[in-house]
Amino acid sequence: MADSPDRRDRRPAADAAVDGEAGLFTLPNLITLARLCAVPAAVWLMLHQRLDIAFLVFVGAGISDGLDGWLARVRNARSALGALMDPVADKALLVSVYVTLAAIGILPDWLAILVVFRDLLIVGGFVVLWLLGISRRIRPLLISKANTAAQIALAALALLLKGYDLAAPDLLDAMTWLVAFTTLASGVAYVRQAARQTGNGTS
Repeated sequence: MADSPDRRDRRPAADAAVDGEAGLFTLPNLITLARLCAVPAAVWLMLHQRLDIAFLVFVGAGISDGLDGWLARVRNARSALGALMDPVADKALLVSVYVTLAAIGILPDWLAILVVFRDLLIVGGFVVLWLLGISRRIRPLLISKANTAAQIALAALALLLKGYDLAAPDLLDAMTWLVAFTTLASGVAYVRQAARQTGNGTS
């Protein structure tokens, strides 16, 4: 439970600084680490056709994503390690789920390839900008946030339908094409943004 406002006000500033730089062993970081450990568990469950349990693991991971961010704010437990681990855990889970669902024939293989390629393209763009000495940060785009939401929704929907023997083929097809469109659009948007950064030559 978070400290009450009065207790937080009475804590020395030095204590708050220590909380913010506590390293690995903060509660938010441990939750993020647990989400990262859920990746091989989810893959194993899907490969063994336990998509019902994989769905629960996926939903639990999604809840933990919001929980660790909330705890980091209210407990003043932000850290550089947590800021790095959080997106890595999210991407590792999403990419692993898409690749595995494609491997067992639930999602199209071309969609998994598109999702992975888009992420590799963005990472490659960051590397190129870094090599060019351009330090300006790439801003998160609205289309990218929409793409992430669509990817999460489709993965959860596929696990739910197949895990619990439900049928909604039209909805699954519509979500598949939505993810394909937003993945392409966000990839193109990031490439254009990186190109502008390179053209400006800002370092």
